[in-house]
Amino acid sequence: MAQWYETLFENYGKSYDKEPFTQGTPGEVDFVERELNADRTKRILDIGCGTGRHAIELATRGYRVTGLDLSEGQLRLAREKAANAGVDVDFQRRDATQPHFDQEFDAAIMFCEGAFPLMETDEKNHAVLRHAGAALRTGGKLLLTTLNALFPLFHSVKDFLEKGGSGTATGKLAFDLMTFREHAELTFTDDAGQSRTVETNERYYTPPEMRWLLQTVGFAKVDIFGCRLGAFSRDRALAPDDFEMLVIAEKGA
Repeated sequence: MAQWYETLFENYGKSYDKEPFTQGTPGEVDFVERELNADRTKRILDIGCGTGRHAIELATRGYRVTGLDLSEGQLRLAREKAANAGVDVDFQRRDATQPHFDQEFDAAIMFCEGAFPLMETDEKNHAVLRHAGAALRTGGKLLLTTLNALFPLFHSVKDFLEKGGSGTATGKLAFDLMTFREHAELTFTDDAGQSRTVETNERYYTPPEMRWLLQTVGFAKVDIFGCRLGAFSRDRALAPDDFEMLVIAEKGA
């Protein structure tokens, strides 16, 4: 049986690119460049690349990029967009919970919940981080954004749910305090104009959890910041009002 994210992204690429949260790509890639000191010899892995918005922007700036995604529909549009932009990106249909690379990349990115933390179990989310780490060379950086559990806790789960949770729910909505998972009913219109409904299941993480998880898979240094659409930066301290956190992890020896 297909997971909810497989159903959602089966035929949703064009609609996805119109979503408000996908409009900050240039500024987010500026951040990646700052973290890499604009060194275009660096090889970058985009995990959960979707329609390729970050991968293509990086490629237009001269970086070598490999993009992974589980959705062939998203990848089909990504390849079309790359061709139209006149850039070469190695897009591959891959499951991020499985091993694919061994110390081949200088950096990996996972933005906008591209893979982590959408997995249906904590074990699978951990596997995503583990294999991301395995793909990096010593000293390589993993740059990711993920759901900040401080947000629903600080605002009280009751108030959080009354205000619509993450903002994606169109039907029933619940937050499980035992698992830190938001369960929501999402009705959407796909690229064929068909109305579809999925039951989403997304995991929120606390900063200490993220730091510990990344340390268990070989990251020696983990920094966590607040996350603002299109303006990723080390200058923004994480606060309970940040719906997402920005994580910068450096692989140890």
